[in-house]
Amino acid sequence: MKREDALNLLHEYISNPRMIAHCLASEAVMRKLALHLGEDEARWGLAGLLHDLDVEMTADRPDQHGLLTARILEEKGFDPGIIDAIRMHNEMATGQERTTRFQHALAAGETITGLITATALVYPDKQVRSVKPSSVVKRMKEKAFAASVNRDHILECTLIGIPLPEFAQLAVEAMQERAEEIGL
Repeated sequence: MKREDALNLLHEYISNPRMIAHCLASEAVMRKLALHLGEDEARWGLAGLLHDLDVEMTADRPDQHGLLTARILEEKGFDPGIIDAIRMHNEMATGQERTTRFQHALAAGETITGLITATALVYPDKQVRSVKPSSVVKRMKEKAFAASVNRDHILECTLIGIPLPEFAQLAVEAMQERAEEIGL
């Protein structure tokens, strides 16, 4: 599937501009992460872009989040690896632990985008260009951590061989490179 087709699919299922921005940010982080790890940039980017396709439909059933997206993508003939990573990004839905590098990367990558966004929004300019990787690492260690962000997911970066400071650097750079498209 081409990126343009995936964007159309994203807009078909998600109406909230912040969620669309989150998906675009996740795509940017996943692409940069794939390049860093020698993986397929387009494939990992699609997973980041489409991972929350069902988020509005499952808002009142978080234990179903990811499962509905998996079904939608299966019907459209998507790559089973992408579907599997998306299904596994929300452990509440499957009750299973992530086991592959792709699964860990998507969980960590999409989650750190939320933390970077939350960090940007506390700055006066509310721009991702103002976020420093050290600020992201510091917020990871604070007790007043962003409520909607799962710290453990971000720490899965270590399971794919990337220390947290390096992962924060990579993710911040990815989002800064696409700040205009993301809208931050």
